[in-house]
Amino acid sequence: MSRHPPPPQLSDAPLAPGLYVVATPIGNLRDITLRALDVLAAADLVLAEDTRVAGKLLHAFGLSKKLERYDEHAAERAGPKALAVLADGGRVALVSDAGTPLVSDPGFLLVREAIAQGAAVYPIPGASALLAGLSVAGLPTDRFLFAGFPPPKSAARRTFFEELAGIRATLVFFEGGSRVAASLADMAAVFGPREAVVARELTKLYETVTRGSLDELAADPRMVAPKGEFVLMVGPGRAQAATAADADTALRDALARLRPAEAASEVAKALGLPRRDLYRRAMALKAGDGE
Repeated sequence: MSRHPPPPQLSDAPLAPGLYVVATPIGNLRDITLRALDVLAAADLVLAEDTRVAGKLLHAFGLSKKLERYDEHAAERAGPKALAVLADGGRVALVSDAGTPLVSDPGFLLVREAIAQGAAVYPIPGASALLAGLSVAGLPTDRFLFAGFPPPKSAARRTFFEELAGIRATLVFFEGGSRVAASLADMAAVFGPREAVVARELTKLYETVTRGSLDELAADPRMVAPKGEFVLMVGPGRAQAATAADADTALRDALARLRPAEAASEVAKALGLPRRDLYRRAMALKAGDGE
């Protein structure tokens, strides 16, 4: 007797015309959704970042479809074909090699063009390395910023990180194995010893999640040119207390629009400083004594 139930039957409900943005597994093929299989089975055209990768996925589930390469190099050729199918009332499925299309993957322009053409666009949610990494990181998730792949060169990478240093949110990056150590070193130099997590090969056989401070992770020998695909996550930095100069700058701006009491209330909320002290300072600035 088989230990596994038989595969579910695909839906025979008709698929509405439109563009379907279909998430595919990031490693484990069993993470495909039933709705994704329904769409792939019924699509008139499947646009794939790599037709070989998409072909293996379709074959694994007994599907055979017309595939067209769609990436940054083939978009000019494949895009008009897909739009023509949509204009004729057809169904087009867009898939990336792994995960959710448009998340550091091609497809943004096609979605815009389909919308401009009046075609319906449907999300078919599923696997995402970004969300999978956040779900196991143990870092704050109430606010996060996905910043994609950092630049390959150290100088540009540090400038890139410096632009993100003041953001009060968990930062999420994708990175290739050959640059993990260098990226972690530059992060440690720019962000300081923040909490961080390195997630490798999520949902795959050699999945690992390593936690520590950025300086610890940058010095970890396991981060030297490891194989696989990585999600790097950096916790938010600690908020710095506002200075007297910060308060004066904010009060002067507020006083140009508000009365002293209202200005003090606004700045107190923005900077987390006592309203009573800010009101006294606002009155002094208003009278010209604080210049």
